[in-house]
Amino acid sequence: MDLAGTILRGPEFEPVEGRLRVVNGVIQEIVPDDVDSERIVAPAFVNAHTHLGDSIAKEAGRGLSLEELVAPPDGLKHRLLREASDDELIEGMRRSLSFALRSGTAACLDFREGGVAGVEQLTRASDGLAIDAYAFARDSIDAMRAGDGFGASGANDDDFVEERTATREASKPFGIHAGEPDSSDVDPALDLEPDYLVHVVHPEPRHLDRIAETDVPIVCCPRSNLVTGVGLAPFEELHERTTLALGTDNVMLNSPSMFREMAVVSKYSSLDAPTVLRMATRNGARLVGRDDGLLEPGRPANCLVLDASTDNLVGVRDPVRAVVRRAGTADVDEVIVDGDAVLGSSAD
Repeated sequence: MDLAGTILRGPEFEPVEGRLRVVNGVIQEIVPDDVDSERIVAPAFVNAHTHLGDSIAKEAGRGLSLEELVAPPDGLKHRLLREASDDELIEGMRRSLSFALRSGTAACLDFREGGVAGVEQLTRASDGLAIDAYAFARDSIDAMRAGDGFGASGANDDDFVEERTATREASKPFGIHAGEPDSSDVDPALDLEPDYLVHVVHPEPRHLDRIAETDVPIVCCPRSNLVTGVGLAPFEELHERTTLALGTDNVMLNSPSMFREMAVVSKYSSLDAPTVLRMATRNGARLVGRDDGLLEPGRPANCLVLDASTDNLVGVRDPVRAVVRRAGTADVDEVIVDGDAVLGSSAD
């Protein structure tokens, strides 16, 4: 397979006019060439934090506080999850995964409610779809063992010491929410030596020092933080200290569109476009040991291809800024996963 167009090559996403050649699902080479193509080839996204089960309750809970919306066990989302049938949950997650794939996402890291059964629901929802859905189970050690890691709700809900120990023994990643409504749970979350934190909207100076010392990655979810009114993370200060990834969080609140998430970060911070695109691709991939997220020889051929002749993108002068700030699902021409075209021009 050859993909012709403007290839966003390497960790800086250098625009190279030419061809990306794929052999056996792996990028073989990127060949500069004078090609007649109005397409932009970028790495596929890795959505580093989702709650896909919330797909059954899109736009529910208007006017509720963060605690009223999502706090376990009696927040609105948890009540709705308990009331939903398996078929409803699976169908909702499958539809969200299909949209994410159509939007150029090759993988997502899902904080999975419902114990072992919840892990199985996500497996069934993703069956046959060319998107990797990682289950970070939340409710038990058994669920963690059945899934891909543990996703803790927050250190104010429990101490999670037993779960952290078991996850480490299982050689699986441990993520935890921290610093979302306030700073009270950041220190105890860091005490657990997590593999990554989610949110960190309200770090205090000592937290920033600890984050720098431990180099713990952070997944930012700005649209969710805006909807729930907790504010925005200090992106620049966090970026100076550690690796940042990007997630779309609750499907109840936001569509799983990484385009929209990148645009918010780019327009509410001074981070440049390559930095934001890395947050949406390579940095999220590293959290689960994936080798994709960059277009380089030897890496998996997981790409999204944009049609730069659409009404939205025609006339673009900076393709990296275009991907980050302007492009959307309607501009996606193809999605390539492991060298196979899994989506054609019906993406809009």
